[in-house]
Amino acid sequence: MGYIANGNLSVDAALLTFINDTLLPDAGKDEASFWAGFDKAVHQLAPRNAELLKRRETLQSELDSWLKLHRESNFDEAAYTDFLRKIDYIVDEGDDFVISTDRVDAEIATIAGPQLVVPVMNARYALNAANARWGSLYDALYGTDVIAEENGLEKGTGYNPERGAEVIVKARALLDERVPLKSGSWTDITGLNCTNGVLKIMTSSVETTLQMAEQFAGYTGQPENPTSVLLKKNGLHIDLQINPGGQIGKTDQAGINDIVLESALSTIMDCEDSVAAVD
Repeated sequence: MGYIANGNLSVDAALLTFINDTLLPDAGKDEASFWAGFDKAVHQLAPRNAELLKRRETLQSELDSWLKLHRESNFDEAAYTDFLRKIDYIVDEGDDFVISTDRVDAEIATIAGPQLVVPVMNARYALNAANARWGSLYDALYGTDVIAEENGLEKGTGYNPERGAEVIVKARALLDERVPLKSGSWTDITGLNCTNGVLKIMTSSVETTLQMAEQFAGYTGQPENPTSVLLKKNGLHIDLQINPGGQIGKTDQAGINDIVLESALSTIMDCEDSVAAVD
């Protein structure tokens, strides 16, 4: 479709249409202020970006030359570190500083955690990345070598109930560590109740709750009979999926059928590093 002049920019026609007709209306922004600001930012930052790219190219050339020159000798870490300092690849640590953020999602501004990166032009990869944000703790423990395949705990060709029982033991131990109860253990719970926004946890002998009430993030289903209970630790969530009729839930005294963990804070979709990695 070609490019269209927009201020001091030349913008791909399809991109221009998408931004003006879809992106800006949904974001509540007008075209004039967006394009004026974007135009200013591009031309203000372009020289600095070109300068940094040139510096990166120079550093890469110097690194290549040093490594080629010394590839026949035993690697000397001290000499290599000294070389990196001389070319300013390694610099002295500066003073402490603080960066403030405004109107930025908590996943970016305040929570330190993993992020997935995926190429934006491949729908299947994007879908896989979105799905990979959450994963079954039960499946992970059962399928990996966290549980050794010995003494009757082998995976085998079908479901091994003994291995499954060991999965639940380890999963409940993780809950005790990350979201501890005021009294008792997750191993002993017989039910959960979320009436009036308060998480109540029953065992055969006592009713208890979390040591830190703020770790209760929400639930689905009826308060007195939830189908899932959402907990959180360090900004990442733990989803207790309750289904007394499920393959695992029907053998669990609390009806917990699975524990699903949030494994990443966000998914970055770009056209750079991830493309090179999967091309």
